[in-house]
Amino acid sequence: MLEAFSTSTAIVALAEIGDKTQLLAIILAARFKRPLPIVLGILGATLANHFLAALLGATAAAFLDGQWFRFAIAIGFVAMGLWTLVPDKMDEDEAPKPSRYGAFLTTLVAFFIVEMGDKTQIATIALGARFNDAIAVTAGTTLGMMIANVPAVIFGNELIKRVPLDIVRMVAAALLVATGVWLFVQTLGFF
Repeated sequence: MLEAFSTSTAIVALAEIGDKTQLLAIILAARFKRPLPIVLGILGATLANHFLAALLGATAAAFLDGQWFRFAIAIGFVAMGLWTLVPDKMDEDEAPKPSRYGAFLTTLVAFFIVEMGDKTQIATIALGARFNDAIAVTAGTTLGMMIANVPAVIFGNELIKRVPLDIVRMVAAALLVATGVWLFVQTLGFF
């Protein structure tokens, strides 16, 4: 359980740096200038989205358990690592439109939708499948999202100017690829 939690936290915290949901957090912070409802909206959306993703991964692992499935998960981690090297940008049609619903509800809905199919959601599915523990993976990935996004909400553009995103992306990619390689080697029975 601790391994699932800590691995999930590290992978998502690093993968989220420069991700479109982090850019969304900065946009929402600039628009609403109310950090607490934005942080709570991110928390609520992430808990819901990542619990469903981790549950999907854990359920798939339970039904599809076998050597071929473990190889598929290993390949998935390597693919996510390579995907992490590609910088995200916020498309204009994904940016939140003016809302009459306030900072919390706008953030909750926007984050839940934008996170669908995002690399951190795909990583959460893979982590759920790898560890077969939806609760620990959800807790870890949610903490990872908060570690990456709360400073973005509070410090916004100043943080992005000072953090070398290319280096962070390379570290996140290396961590994901290393996890995939380790799982591949473990499935072969070397460890």
